[in-house]
Amino acid sequence: QVQLVESGGGLVQPGGSLRLSCAASGSIFRINSMAWYRQAPADQRALVAQITSVGFTTYADAVKGRFTISRDNAKNTVSLQMNSLKPEDTAVYYCKMIVSPSSNSPMYQYWGQGTQVTVSS
Repeated sequence: QVQLVESGGGLVQPGGSLRLSCAASGSIFRINSMAWYRQAPADQRALVAQITSVGFTTYADAVKGRFTISRDNAKNTVSLQMNSLKPEDTAVYYCKMIVSPSSNSPMYQYWGQGTQVTVSS
């Protein structure tokens, strides 16, 4: 079993910054891609940023130039540095990892529990 635990959410004023982190623990042989999603009230969950096992990154158009995703393979963590935050960035942010629990098992998708980010003055 693999668990993902997020941290770093909170309340910030427009133009401010936050850094989200997500740590994986449990039975982990290899982690493929890591990603952050977000879901605002009445919206569907949407991809914010993704990073592959070799560090290739993709971003949603709405966050390009403001958010940066990174990973630490030794610690099984993924982070999201969020700068120049806007009220429309308010949402619950979820991390997702594609994990193989052992050398002979397939890859499985795991989600964190979510962390609230609120951008408001």
